[in-house]
Amino acid sequence: MSLLPYAVTRPFLFGLDPEAAHELTLKSIARLQHSPLTCLYGEPRVHDPYTLAGLQFPNRVGLAAGLDKNARCIDGLAAMGFGFVEVGTVTPKAQAGNPKPRMFRLPKANALINRLGFNNDGLDTFVANVQRARFRSQGGASPMLLGLNIGKNASTPMERATEDYLTCLDCVYPHADYVTVNISSPNTQNLRSLQSDDALDALLGAVAERRELLAQRHGRRIPVFVKIATTLMRYGADGGGQATGAMGVIATNTTLSRTAVEGLPHAQEAGGLSGAPVLLASNRVIRQWRAGLGKSFPIIGVGGVLSADDAVSKIQSGANVVQIYTGLIYHGPSLVWASARAIQAHAEG
Repeated sequence: MSLLPYAVTRPFLFGLDPEAAHELTLKSIARLQHSPLTCLYGEPRVHDPYTLAGLQFPNRVGLAAGLDKNARCIDGLAAMGFGFVEVGTVTPKAQAGNPKPRMFRLPKANALINRLGFNNDGLDTFVANVQRARFRSQGGASPMLLGLNIGKNASTPMERATEDYLTCLDCVYPHADYVTVNISSPNTQNLRSLQSDDALDALLGAVAERRELLAQRHGRRIPVFVKIATTLMRYGADGGGQATGAMGVIATNTTLSRTAVEGLPHAQEAGGLSGAPVLLASNRVIRQWRAGLGKSFPIIGVGGVLSADDAVSKIQSGANVVQIYTGLIYHGPSLVWASARAIQAHAEG
């Protein structure tokens, strides 16, 4: 277990502006991640192997995209015991994102609101950081898996959005265990219009075609995850309707609804709400998607995991594996071990 309990550091971090605390945490992890001082925050990795989409997950608890947008802290995050970590969202060109302030805590609800807007240092920096990571060589027989999350620049017209996704896919493909196509963020104007049937079909068709070319070029075929379910079966199932693992879904992203936090300070700030208030709605969507997509279609469940019981509820709702983000901010790395162990115990009956 970590030598510096998160309960000791959380009051200091929560005394800072949320984005300042976020940046300080990432800088600290980046500085410590290749030193013995990872013991200050590190947690043992629960060994609970699970196969999904042709990938062998060391355990079923991962980090959701958005925390480490520039892939600076992959090795430090690996030390927290995650079975998989997703970094990004990265866009072809660097962009500043939305004006500050753009992150807000709602501690009474164990929630966050953010409207960051895909702020990142761009594709070249992102890939260079990924290439420097050592987690695969240090992970022994069962290294942590890495997901790379890609998006479009805010300045790119919607009719050219596919070009941004393909540019990113070309660059990240050789370094990823899986790639996530992010079309569900509420903080990039008009991005969710890509979820319409025709737009999504065109985007996924282009991604699937490019993925086949990249698979031939690199000698490996990696799965692609998307944060929307419609049209996915066409690209993630064979002629008989059986899931192939080629594509999966991540359910769900942040929400624009404020029903669960109405009246709390910052509740009316624009942006995506995450944390405890989205758990039940997220689980309901997972159940619906599992019913619609069938038993074998890969689903990553995310949204509202603040405890080990919450993580298990994602599995019970139909997710294969789970991701956390806001829960890490409120409860620290011990949540990773507790969630992975609870899922393992649930699977064992």
